[in-house]
Amino acid sequence: MSRMRLVRVGATLVRSPGITADHVRALTARAGGDLERLCEPEVFARIDLPPAARAFLQNPDEAALAADLAWVRASGARLILWGEDDYPGQLAATAGAPPALYVMGDVAVLRTSQVAMVGARRASPLGRAIAGDLAAALVQTGLTITSGLAAGIDAASHQGALAGDGATVAVLGTGPDRIYPSENGALAARIRAAGALVSEFPPGTGPQRQNFPRRNRIISGLALGTLVIEAADGSGSLITAQRALEQGREVFAVPGSIRSPLSRGCHRLIQEGAHLVEVAADVLAQLNFLPANQSLGRAVSRPRPPAPGGPGLDKEYEMLLDALGFEPATIDTLVARSGLSGESIASMLLILELEGRIAPYPGGFYGRLSN
Repeated sequence: MSRMRLVRVGATLVRSPGITADHVRALTARAGGDLERLCEPEVFARIDLPPAARAFLQNPDEAALAADLAWVRASGARLILWGEDDYPGQLAATAGAPPALYVMGDVAVLRTSQVAMVGARRASPLGRAIAGDLAAALVQTGLTITSGLAAGIDAASHQGALAGDGATVAVLGTGPDRIYPSENGALAARIRAAGALVSEFPPGTGPQRQNFPRRNRIISGLALGTLVIEAADGSGSLITAQRALEQGREVFAVPGSIRSPLSRGCHRLIQEGAHLVEVAADVLAQLNFLPANQSLGRAVSRPRPPAPGGPGLDKEYEMLLDALGFEPATIDTLVARSGLSGESIASMLLILELEGRIAPYPGGFYGRLSN
């Protein structure tokens, strides 16, 4: 087969509105298994296709397709058609999978065992720390972390995987040539070097609201299970979890404070049967996944509870951390709980923040980090 002829077929199908891998399967059968013939009129004429897709196949936008092929050649990206060996099997087995995928980075990483990690864009410092720690621990067992490159939990999960010297996959809600949000451009470059960037959209596709929920089925479809960390009611992360359930995959959730709006989605998932996760071992147990390196058991096991206040703190700092507990609180609340002056608490909070024990939250709140 000619590589560029297959790329042309894939680019055509990507631009054909409403085409999925289910249609490609029918086209492939009609073409006798010859992927290069999928867009020929005698092949698609008798296949039940969306009207807009049929119209595009009958009269393709040649200028757009030429630009797509030129971009593939210039960028070094791959365009993988459903039915090719490199198309990820986990995703191929799901209903409504994309007809083709643009991939930048290591195509082989898409066929590794993956765990999807998603959550709030406006995540708390603690939520981001938990996501990073879990991702770092999971990649050390041989798993790949898959997420959506969004701000908050997604970015923290990718960063944790990279910090753990593991592989990570980012599924884009834009074309492969557009990084959104733009501030994650440097992170995207690191992901391409240590994993892959994936998109079902043609080059030039900017951020469009309807495309982000659509890409969630790819995030969950690539993975053995989906782990949700901090999700409010109505969060897009819950859409990913729902897609995982529909695809017959495991769903996991990290619980949080009953007072935090960011915990409600996770708590609802747990009430509905999602597996509660505190450490990476909780994920591995449900997936029956054996770590590639058995000596890494400590990275995923349940840690011993830390001593109150942690090492090296004097009595007043221990009192302040006890007053803070494990839910964000304001300085006024801490004054009422501890009996310390507001001026003393402000100074102590600054020291604790510099030591990495707490972090400021929006609205004048402070909360503990996982240390």
